[in-house]
Amino acid sequence: MGQVLGIGGVFIRAKDPKAMTAWYARHLGIPDGEQGFWQAAGGPTVIAQFSETTDYFPTDQRVMLNLRVDDLDAVTTRLQSEGIEVRFNPDWDEDGSFGRFARIHDPEGNAIELWEPAAEHR
Repeated sequence: MGQVLGIGGVFIRAKDPKAMTAWYARHLGIPDGEQGFWQAAGGPTVIAQFSETTDYFPTDQRVMLNLRVDDLDAVTTRLQSEGIEVRFNPDWDEDGSFGRFARIHDPEGNAIELWEPAAEHR
């Protein structure tokens, strides 16, 4: 029997796809999918369903991108130096069992969660 092996891609509707592609490449290091594949580092991937009324991410956003990072402090410091607002909220993982989280928004307002997994999830 066949099985799912992982995420094959993430597809985002955008008002200005070229500008969004450039922003994701510049700030997050994710290359243009038409130019080549991004070889993501191995590690956990979470696929979780939330209630339609959750306030964990904006209610006008059906899906939120969560990107795994190796050093949340280094990534968020760099993003802030590039003029990107970074939000931290300890309530996103109250006991720290999953790791550390930060939130940014792309140019079209989509929330993006940055996740540094706890050691046991790496």
